[in-house]
Amino acid sequence: MKTVVGVAVVADNRVLAAYRPDPDGGWEFPGGKVEPGETDEQAAVRELREELDLEIKVGASLGPAVNISPEYQLHVYLATVVSGDPVLREHSELRWFAAPELDEAGWLVPDRPFVRELRGRL
Repeated sequence: MKTVVGVAVVADNRVLAAYRPDPDGGWEFPGGKVEPGETDEQAAVRELREELDLEIKVGASLGPAVNISPEYQLHVYLATVVSGDPVLREHSELRWFAAPELDEAGWLVPDRPFVRELRGRL
């Protein structure tokens, strides 16, 4: 099974989310597919550099991976910003959420278990 990494970028007790405007859209942790030969952490750094122009330091996992299709699973990691400000490139909106604002209903279904875990850590 192939892995998709999501990254919960945390700064000042808030987490960065990206909005996917598809018909089944919603908030998600930014990230993308792990390429052959990459670790999850390397993919997370590359994806956030490409998508948001952010340099990050990847930290702990937010729990076990969640299957998102027959071929892919989502694994989400905590991260902190090393440098840069997020640039909107691939999503329709970016937003920083504080813990009380993390309502699972607005998130894509595969991200919701990680939202619950993250809310308890912020």
